[in-house]
Amino acid sequence: MTNKLTVFLPFNGNEFTLHVVEELKKSRLVENIFLLSPKGLKISPPDCKTLFIDSLFSLKTLKLISKNTNTDLILFIIKEVLIELCPNALERFISVIRDTNAGIIFSDFYETKSGVREAHPLIDYHLGSLRDDFDFGTMLFVQSEALSKSLGNENYYYLYAGLYNSRLLISENYCIIRIQEFLYEVFENDLRYSAEKHFDYVDPKNREVQIEMEAAVTGHLKRIGAYLTPEFDLLDSDESDFEYEASVIIPVKDRAKTISDAVESVLKQKTNFPFNLIVVDNHSKDGTSNILNNYAVKNKDIIHLLTDSDYLEIGGCWNEAITNKKCGRYCIQLDSDDIYYNDNILQEVIDLFRKEKLAMIIGSYKITDFYLKDQPPGIVAHKEWTPENGRNNALRINGLGAPRAFYTPLIRKIKFPNVSYGEDYAVCLAISRNYQIGRIYDPIYICRRWDGNSDVSLSIEKQNLYNAYKDRLRANEILTRQRLNRTKNNTNF
Repeated sequence: MTNKLTVFLPFNGNEFTLHVVEELKKSRLVENIFLLSPKGLKISPPDCKTLFIDSLFSLKTLKLISKNTNTDLILFIIKEVLIELCPNALERFISVIRDTNAGIIFSDFYETKSGVREAHPLIDYHLGSLRDDFDFGTMLFVQSEALSKSLGNENYYYLYAGLYNSRLLISENYCIIRIQEFLYEVFENDLRYSAEKHFDYVDPKNREVQIEMEAAVTGHLKRIGAYLTPEFDLLDSDESDFEYEASVIIPVKDRAKTISDAVESVLKQKTNFPFNLIVVDNHSKDGTSNILNNYAVKNKDIIHLLTDSDYLEIGGCWNEAITNKKCGRYCIQLDSDDIYYNDNILQEVIDLFRKEKLAMIIGSYKITDFYLKDQPPGIVAHKEWTPENGRNNALRINGLGAPRAFYTPLIRKIKFPNVSYGEDYAVCLAISRNYQIGRIYDPIYICRRWDGNSDVSLSIEKQNLYNAYKDRLRANEILTRQRLNRTKNNTNF
């Protein structure tokens, strides 16, 4: 393997990109630099070759990159931002990819926003790193042979998911390695909170993108033996007597500002069956406990559970509720910040459970601020979940929607992991492995975003912690599904 690079980077006429180009030209390791530009762009920087593209991550663009590469290594800069390389960064990248024969190499980096420079560590890539929004940073070093192989037999035209599909294919034959070193600096211009970015993929205008991403991940799961066909087990009926047909479950800690609104939205529900509210109070210290106690004294159908353990996270609080003898036949989520959309929600959910004999239902919700003023993206419906392929596509996305409702006899067997992020995702994956999950695409609760939310503005360390946990859940699920398929097909895959 030689030490030469062919560099490809997006160019839309921004002056700072020309600065990046000039810095790259100074390196003896850079053989050629290509600008990837939209058709019609008339700016043509000197001493640069321009390739006109339809989309930065399309299959056509990747084929252009492969065709115009005559070196063993490619540097693909995947975002148009100002970049400064740390000393000897290119040498370090090349050294690692040469020594390991990795298909793709990426690294941690520094990030400057509004003049403030901070470290931006990333997370390792492994079997469960299937998210199409997995953060590789801005610079991808790719073996040209690995890229070429990933393009060879592709007969599906990807306008948006070409890079995603290629890195999945590369991961099947090569390792993808993160260098846990800060090798460059990015001067960021997307200053939105992490919670705002989280909902980008459910924006209706991105629907075509989602369809392509689903096709790519479905193909990958089929190739590695983890795809599940649309065949589902019948739900075992449980004729146990339940005092209540349904229970609304609210885990809570220190939500004195919002808990009354949540409780009142439950009490307003109109149903033709008995229901109760189970609130699991996890050592609140801000007056939440007093508020809940006052409600419980006045209403026997409000069960205020004070946790004994100091080690319960949200998942553990759910386990306290679902194993309580007062829990109903079906249990329905409501977060302590939020409220139901109207007073017929419980009836709608239980009617669907009864009609389709479901193990689980996922609803939709509307984003507002604390004062119920609509906030973007508005209604979050997760329409990427389909009855036929939802449980496969679930391994690509970071969440399956809310609120969630469960058939209690089943969720008592599965139980939640004792964590405060991803506990819902874990049980959704486990249930979808065998059972059909129902969907309600109209909003059934209002999700209020305010400064007290735990995920409004997450630090990069917290984002990494959460994403790494969900990636590990995906890896475990893939291994489980591969085992199930081997057993079903009686093969030695």
